[in-house]
Amino acid sequence: MTIPALNRFERLKPFLAVIFLQFGFAGMDVLSKAALNQGMSNYVLVVYRHVVAFAVIAPFAVVFDKKVRPKMTLPIFIKLVALSLLEPVIDQNLYFLGMKYTTATFAAAMTNILPALTFVMACILRLEKLRFKSIRSQAKVFGTIATVAGAMVITLVKGPIIELIWTKGKTNHEQQSGGIDLQHSIKGAIMITIGCFSWACFMVLQAITLKTYPAELSLTAWICLLGSMEGTIVALVMERGKATIWSLNWDVKLLAALYSGIICSGLAYYIQGVVMKDRGPVFVTAFSPLCMVIVAVMGSFILAEQLYFGRVLGAIIIVAGLYLVVWGKSKDHEFPIPSSKEQTAPDKQITQAGSSRTEKINHEAVTLDVSGGDVVTTDGQLDKPRNPTNV
Repeated sequence: MTIPALNRFERLKPFLAVIFLQFGFAGMDVLSKAALNQGMSNYVLVVYRHVVAFAVIAPFAVVFDKKVRPKMTLPIFIKLVALSLLEPVIDQNLYFLGMKYTTATFAAAMTNILPALTFVMACILRLEKLRFKSIRSQAKVFGTIATVAGAMVITLVKGPIIELIWTKGKTNHEQQSGGIDLQHSIKGAIMITIGCFSWACFMVLQAITLKTYPAELSLTAWICLLGSMEGTIVALVMERGKATIWSLNWDVKLLAALYSGIICSGLAYYIQGVVMKDRGPVFVTAFSPLCMVIVAVMGSFILAEQLYFGRVLGAIIIVAGLYLVVWGKSKDHEFPIPSSKEQTAPDKQITQAGSSRTEKINHEAVTLDVSGGDVVTTDGQLDKPRNPTNV
């Protein structure tokens, strides 16, 4: 691979990583919705998901983070406990509960408010630049407002069904239950919104934690371990007296636990941490609309979910607002590879310094006046001969 091609690949790596994450999240939405439709408890799904993630990530963390893993301190441990509570417990349980009341497409569309929430929190914590006289900063603000407005449209406006060839004549969980009424939509939207707020807090806190604990694999393993422990307590309290909910068979429930644990907890936390070190938390969440599009297509094929005009309109508003935010902050996290001028700048300084020293040495060069026996410097001063000889 040539150097220019390698440079382009290095620049594309963060984009490829977050796009991979969105495909992973899309698959999780569809599989999780199918498992929930079959009666799986969302609390149990969260526990199994992080048990699987910890079992997969922990061996890699032990081996590869041996030299970079810092000593565990009380402040770091408190941050780890908070991280495991924010995303694995609060966000995922509320997200899956909201999905139960709605559809996978609805839930994926609502998560598009995540970049806006993350942006607002990053501005409050001074992790993002905001200058109101700048057109890019204004785009960030208007984009954030549009994103929230689009989420409200998705929640409150239903509209006519958009008929697709592959959904005609099919019935899904939503149609069997008589459709999703406004009350369920609002209830699901509130749960998903709170979950997204918790997720945004998780992203910002993860970026802060990585500054003092720069071991992504170990951080992921700790989050999954603590999250599974805290999630087990929540599941035992919420599903008390229901021992059968913990059983798994060779079906979509097991597949959902394995897939979401490996891809969406294990790999996702690690990739987020790696990308976040260079690009910040807002960049990682900026590609959420891609997940919505993938889920809408997969959900209509696999789950026979109907698309409504209101949800499509709200999604378009969210995407427009989101990319106003992305355009507004496009200059904030650019890390270009040094140009030839920048690369040669130190050499130029060294050359200039060397030439100045040479000039100084030349300036102090001496010539010998044989006739007089004196040493004459180039600046015209006389000096005594170093080795005078008296005859």
